Amino acid sequence: MEEFRQSDKFPVIVVLENIRSAYNVGSVFRTADAFLIQAIYICGYSAYPPHKEIKKTALGAEETVSWKHFKTAAEAIEELRKEKYKVYAVEQAVNSLRLHAEGFEPDEKIAVVFGNEVTGIEQATILLCDGCIEIPQLGMKHSLNIATAAGVVLWELVRTRIN
Repeated sequence: MEEFRQSDKFPVIVVLENIRSAYNVGSVFRTADAFLIQAIYICGYSAYPPHKEIKKTALGAEETVSWKHFKTAAEAIEELRKEKYKVYAVEQAVNSLRLHAEGFEPDEKIAVVFGNEVTGIEQATILLCDGCIEIPQLGMKHSLNIATAAGVVLWELVRTRIN
């Protein structure tokens, strides 16, 4: 397990802001493990390991994926900026970038922020980001569960980087 933790990862970091459900946090851990994501930054009142519900859905990924807890998303973004990451809110907004149409460079350091299941990402956090990424949705509902949205976004970011 330690060898896997130390292996090369894609330069992508997930930021979770005020996620209500620990099950959703655990699901993101599992997805991050599957796609070799660099780390998860957990912010606000989101649950973080060790936690029974995270463990139930992560199935051990909370042990293989690096993570940090921050009091606020602003603190997490400040650290990401020091590490030269571009930070994008995953949110439907005016002038948002369409996920499939954006051309990220293979070695580009990217952080993606996911927000609360009901209220989304806080406006103050969005203002700290380099932009918003939107998942095109064609049906009547125009929102996805955060765990589903994370899977879609992370796959798209990793898909173009796989040799």
